[in-house]
Amino acid sequence: MEVVIVPDAMAGGELIAEALAALLRRTPDALLGVATGSTPLPVYEALAARVRAGSVDASRARICQLDEYVGLPAGHPESYRSVVLREVVEPLGLGADSFMGPDGTAEDVQAACTAYDAALRAAGGVDLQLLGIGTDGHIGFNEPCSSLASRTRIKTLTRQTREDNARFFDSPEEVPHHVITQGIGTILEARHLVLLATGAGKADAVARAVEGPVAALVPASALQLHPHATVVVDEAAAAKLTLADYFRATYAAKPHWQGL
Repeated sequence: MEVVIVPDAMAGGELIAEALAALLRRTPDALLGVATGSTPLPVYEALAARVRAGSVDASRARICQLDEYVGLPAGHPESYRSVVLREVVEPLGLGADSFMGPDGTAEDVQAACTAYDAALRAAGGVDLQLLGIGTDGHIGFNEPCSSLASRTRIKTLTRQTREDNARFFDSPEEVPHHVITQGIGTILEARHLVLLATGAGKADAVARAVEGPVAALVPASALQLHPHATVVVDEAAAAKLTLADYFRATYAAKPHWQGL
């Protein structure tokens, strides 16, 4: 696992956007796994700026969802399908046919989960999966004590996660109780995992995920098992890392050709 400490959220967004751009230059039809929420917005804005400037061609890129609310209509503004189309697909100039995600409105939700897992494999697997981290250490919607071998499935959200996500809805009661999420085992199949965390509120979770034991209680700690995982954190989110100075030194000495 590589840990990169950046000055602020914008710097993190630029760094990851350049890694995505480099991937698209190597693999124009790369399958990019995207996360939702406010944290990754600087990444998407920086990548879209590169597309508009002509420094990268994203026209063949493919986009896939990490998770989805169960029961929200596909056109609901806070369904993750709507969010991804609005914040990623459209700014990159892509069409809806470049996008894939689980069906949170399916009558048989479990069958929809199994189908999405199969669709990711049929698409050749995710080349780079962008992740956020919850204040309790969750990734995707894999809440604490999720199996580290779990596949795409339905999960019940904790009260903390529903409270954290309430800011996107008119009232906390509108936040769904259930979601479809890629499981930790599914996430770990991506070729490159990039976790972005910003703000002091994520400092505890980052420290436990990066420096603590691998444990189901902290789902993000599973990134320690991945052969190519990168954790990008701003100074506030890095505040509780014991090895922060070491991480800064190793990144400063990193060969430029190695990339993110």
